Amino acid sequence: MNLILKRQKIGFLGAGHMAQAIIKGLVESGVTTGDHILASNRTPGKLQKLSDQYKIQSFDNNEALVENSDIVILAVKPQDLLSAIEPIASSFHDQQIVISLAAGIRLQTLQKYLPNTRLVRMIPNTPAILGRGVIGYMTASPDNALQTMLEDMCSPLGYTLRAEDEDQLEALMVGCSSGTGFVLELMMYWQDWIIEHGFDEDTAKKMTLETFLGAAMLATQSKEVPLEELQSRVASKKGVTTAGLQSMRELEIERALRISFEKAAMRNKELSREIK
Repeated sequence: MNLILKRQKIGFLGAGHMAQAIIKGLVESGVTTGDHILASNRTPGKLQKLSDQYKIQSFDNNEALVENSDIVILAVKPQDLLSAIEPIASSFHDQQIVISLAAGIRLQTLQKYLPNTRLVRMIPNTPAILGRGVIGYMTASPDNALQTMLEDMCSPLGYTLRAEDEDQLEALMVGCSSGTGFVLELMMYWQDWIIEHGFDEDTAKKMTLETFLGAAMLATQSKEVPLEELQSRVASKKGVTTAGLQSMRELEIERALRISFEKAAMRNKELSREIK
């Protein structure tokens, strides 16, 4: 356990779904306690829920939150982030750790507003609420102590890794954060097809979930086996699965998915240009 982290006051500017997931992971894992977590939000409902559940400290203005925090996690929408921090930039103090969760806003932009802080970009995905997330991060400058603290803080949320640069971090965002949405889209197709063949919705959903979960667990427990080999064990020559796979390849499903990834990456670049 990182004892320094345990003593830090961690402030969340914004209390949306991702902030809630991180708070849950921090408190339930024992990384910190509710009285060391601070949060502010535009509307009081989410703050009240977090206060009731985890006994956090709630603030009705962002300036006071920043002044009372050792670590500030910027958890507001990308479009709102710079307008939220610009009026209170002087409240951030030297060596304060500031972690941005915002897509599309690069460290270079954040440094214009918060030049004296220890800046971090972090991209978690929503399964972090279950401790099964993928969390990527990068720091504005080399800082081994900061990296150790970040990995200790994020370990309850799932698989944590340091990105080499912003392009890599943004690829992680598309592949894992947006990727969660892409996988759920595929699951909806699975469920709909099963329903069309006589199963009720609840049963079809259960069948779909167990198929995706089972495939992921099979791959997880066979780490040394390439995914292609695991697939070949399911698909016998001239069999039912092979017939379906051939059709998927003829229809260029891979190409369609790659285009979806690239569209998401392009939108991220658009955000970066729009928000400066």
